Amino acid sequence: MTTDDGGDGRQPAGTGAEDETEAGATGDFEEYADLGATTENAMAIAETSMERVRELVPDETLADRIRQKSVHATGDPEFQHLVRFTGERESEPVVAGARAVLDERPIVADITMAAAGITGRGHDCTVRKAIGNGADLAEETGMTRTAASVLELDRRGAYDGAVAVVGNAPTAALALADCIADGTRPAVVVATPVGFVKAADSRERLREVAETHGVPAVTNVGRRGGSGLAAGLTNELVHVASDARRGDVELP
Repeated sequence: MTTDDGGDGRQPAGTGAEDETEAGATGDFEEYADLGATTENAMAIAETSMERVRELVPDETLADRIRQKSVHATGDPEFQHLVRFTGERESEPVVAGARAVLDERPIVADITMAAAGITGRGHDCTVRKAIGNGADLAEETGMTRTAASVLELDRRGAYDGAVAVVGNAPTAALALADCIADGTRPAVVVATPVGFVKAADSRERLREVAETHGVPAVTNVGRRGGSGLAAGLTNELVHVASDARRGDVELP
């Protein structure tokens, strides 16, 4: 069972409030491997899996790549119709996210699970989690730990120019929306908080604020979502960036 803080309140051994994962700090990183596959057999499985997804989802635009990844992450072909893109064009959040990856901007996730699911291949970005910060604020105000964590990191300027990822907590999405309304400008937002309480509303609020302030965003409608989905969509931004680096994709 997940809580609004993304789990049972415990953190894995070796992870602290300020944990950051340095992905290829010298710039000598491993190329992105689709779905994490590295061996010949694993690559064959990954390629076959994505071929089947492409039979179910269009494969014409950069936005389609996000739809494809959403279907693969959820195992549900209908999920492609639940994805929403905020920007002047559907592809805008994908382009903005890929450019942020190429520019080695930080990736900031709400909870440990979402951060852990983001690949360390194909980029040289710092990946960090919000949860674990803002404990004093949460205790003083009674707000959730995830909301307090987002507000505390925003106070430190962590979200400006970053890839902001919300995979679990609706209150984190609401806090991020408030930060954007107050002037914070992430490079892109990927938000798929899950649940029956505030989840759909939080994503709707985030879409409205992102649209008003010109922040590219990828979200979904309905109750479904989660950290695995958010990590998968973020990984697709890394994949697009890797393809652009090789010259296989042109970023408009």
